[in-house]
Amino acid sequence: MPIEQTFFLALLQGLTEFLPISSSAHLILLPLLNGWKDQGLAFDIAVHLGSLTAVVWYFRHELITMSKDWTSSVVQRQSVGESRLAWAVLLGTIPVGLVGLIFHDFISTELRSPLVIAATTIGFGLLLGWADWKAKQVRNEHSLTWGDVAFVGIAQAIALIPGTSRSGITMTAGLILGLERAAAARFSFLLSIPVIVLSGGLETVKLIKAETAVDWMTLLLATGLSAVAAYLCIYLFLKLISRMGMWPFVAYRLVLGAVLLYLFL
Repeated sequence: MPIEQTFFLALLQGLTEFLPISSSAHLILLPLLNGWKDQGLAFDIAVHLGSLTAVVWYFRHELITMSKDWTSSVVQRQSVGESRLAWAVLLGTIPVGLVGLIFHDFISTELRSPLVIAATTIGFGLLLGWADWKAKQVRNEHSLTWGDVAFVGIAQAIALIPGTSRSGITMTAGLILGLERAAAARFSFLLSIPVIVLSGGLETVKLIKAETAVDWMTLLLATGLSAVAAYLCIYLFLKLISRMGMWPFVAYRLVLGAVLLYLFL
């Protein structure tokens, strides 16, 4: 793979994984505009590993506390410290796991068309804008009820449709529930951890079965670039989102969707 393709795709994945703008739309559009060949399964796993490394490192202190408190809650059979948030992340992952297992082949073959991605990029972008406009912003992620967790989890399952944006729709769901923007983003980012682990594990099994040659230096570079881009994205997004709101991303999604429609209609 050419070095410029590795560089730009890895940076793009790292940035778009956590911004509410749909990584799948970008990963289709950029190779198309540059005439690049498909980057392959091994590359996709590498850049997702980079994104996973970034989010785990950013929330490392919270994750350590959540893990300890979750273990204590299991032993003591009662809520302990941050165990409720840990349970929320785990339970919120169930819907996307079930839908992914049942409909994976259908989604990957029938719903990856540019027109589907254009429609979801625009449609769910408008929904994000409406949710941000109507948001009460009076709650944080620690106030989520189990019904709220189910709502966000179902929203995350919908994000399996390409172009929806996992981070975008989970933040939308959080805003609808009255979460502050930063709280909706934090819960969305925490939810991404088990999802990336599950999807990455599934893709790794496929890669092992395929027995294809692997360019380890390219994959190492892609992982590192994706991790740096994703970490900076998380840091800046959480710093700025309370002030700037979601509308810049809504506008961007509308433009991106329009470009896809122009190119593929």
